This record gives sequence, structure tokens and C-alpha cells, in this order.
Amino acid sequence: MKVLVTGGAGYIGSHTVRALLEAGHQPLVLDSLENGNRAAVRPDLLVVADLSEGAALRALLEQHAFDAAIHFAGYIEARESAADPGKYYRGNVGVSVALLDALVGAGVTRIVFSSSAGVYGVPARVPIPEEEPARPINPYSATKAMVERILADYHAAHGLRSVSLRYFNAAGADERGDLGEAHRSESHLIPRVLRVALGLDEQLTVFGVDHPTPDGTAVRDYVHVSDLARAHVLALDALDRAATPEVFNVGTGRGFSVREVLDACARVTGRQIRWQTAPRFPGDPPALVADPARIRQQLGWAPRYVEVEPIVASAWRWHAAHPRGFAA
Repeated sequence: MKVLVTGGAGYIGSHTVRALLEAGHQPLVLDSLENGNRAAVRPDLLVVADLSEGAALRALLEQHAFDAAIHFAGYIEARESAADPGKYYRGNVGVSVALLDALVGAGVTRIVFSSSAGVYGVPARVPIPEEEPARPINPYSATKAMVERILADYHAAHGLRSVSLRYFNAAGADERGDLGEAHRSESHLIPRVLRVALGLDEQLTVFGVDHPTPDGTAVRDYVHVSDLARAHVLALDALDRAATPEVFNVGTGRGFSVREVLDACARVTGRQIRWQTAPRFPGDPPALVADPARIRQQLGWAPRYVEVEPIVASAWRWHAAHPRGFAA
């Protein structure tokens, strides 16, 4: 398929572009580079433009006969969203509606959406099945839940076929070592720990050591970014079989605590990780672990990485070689 990939110069997007190419698809990336990295995408595959610029989007859709879209573009910081909700509702919901209108107008009837396990809020059940009600606890997660609902409405009104992938904690880097995680403002645990190992930060702050978990720190399901990229390719291939909008968790079904991640990082790097504690954030879930049964059964997806240490090792290879990101 010829696939429009919005936000394809970002962390997960760039790994997915690589997976699409390896699967024989033809991706074209539309990215403003506000948060994406030019070096993460082949120059011949990148169109630099803001998705909110309707004219640029329409011109691209007129120029190319796309078969489908994968929509990554948007803001991703939950804590920032609480301080600036308008930015998130405009940049995540408003832009998504504009994209869907343009796709429908161009006759593109397939889309894979980058959603989040954050839609579950503080879940009543762990591992979390897709049937768990959406109870987002911050504007970022609320925007993801809203776009999922909008996709259902566009299916009913326009026949738009969609798959929404609810990611758990994306982590790691491509094993070839030339593609990895490089956010301008880093909030993800593993790269923050590795920054301490590299001497870029003095120490890590762990928010909350009094969670109702075995060691008191929060437990999360870490899914390798290359496994996550493969899930997008499988979702794309499944769109023609999707009679209704589909939603899938993308996680391993295994949970690792912050302390376990810290220990894994120390073993992989051979360096001491200095850390301090701070109170946990209000509403922060003690555990977020996927029930991945649906995506295994319906898409045939299974993670190649199920332990946290190999995920950390792939991330360390990238960060050690690129301590300043793609500029290194």
C-alpha cells in the first residue's frame, strides 16, 4: 500500500516507517519536525509541513493516491497537558478531525491510529483487557479517547475503516543502532535512567515508592518499539477485514517496576545509577499491564522482546552512540 504517515519522523513513527518499507509498503511521511527528527527519516520520504495547514495536506492527498494513513502526529506529554489542555485539544483532537475530513474527501478509507493505554486511567483490572472502560485522568489521555470515538463516528457516517492501537510503554531502539529515542524533552523512564548512566544528568527522580506494588514503585508494561512498529504493519494489513472500528492493546502482558528497570539499566551499562525519591503524582496508576490476547488472536502479533533487560540493552546501544540524539 501507499501509506501517508503523519508524525512519521518521531520515535515510534520512524521505526514504523522502517517496518513498512521492510514489508514492501510505500510510506510517505508528513511531519512538522516540531518534535520529530529530520535524520530519522530518509529525505526522499519526508514532506515537512504542519498537519494543521489544510492546503499542504490537501495538495499532498491530490498528488498521491494513498491507500491508507497511519496517524502518529500529536502531543504526548501527560503532565504538560494538565497545564496546557488547549494545546492538546487543538493539536490532538482538532488536527485529527481535519485529517479525517481530508482523507474522506480524498477517498482514503483506511487509517491506523496511535492511541494510548492512558485511556484506561486507573484501571479496575490488571492485566487490562480492551473491554475495560475508558477513564482518562489527564487531557492527553482524554484526547486519545476522543479520537477513538470520532473514528467510530466517521466509520458510521463515511465508511472509514480504522484500527486504534493502545500502546503501553514504548521503549528500546532498533537493533541496527541507527534509530532510537530522541525527544527534545524526555519523560520516559529508560532514556532518563540512561542519561544518568552517561553522565548527562546527575541523578534520576523516582516519583513514588509507596505504591501498592511488591517493591513500592510503579509497575509498567514495556513494549519494544520494533515490536510496536510491527503491530502497525499488521493492523494496516487487517484494515480490509475490519467490519467495525477495532481497538487493540499493544503490550507484552509482563510488568516491571521502576526498581527493576533501574537494576536492569545498572547491569546493562555497568554503571551506578544515582536516584532520589519524590512524592508520587496524584492519580498515577500503581500498575499498567496489558492483556494482549486480542491482538495475538486477531492480528497474530506477538512480542519478540518480553524481558526488560534486552529492551534496555537495545536502548543503551543507541544512547551510548548518540548521547545528544541524532545530532551526535
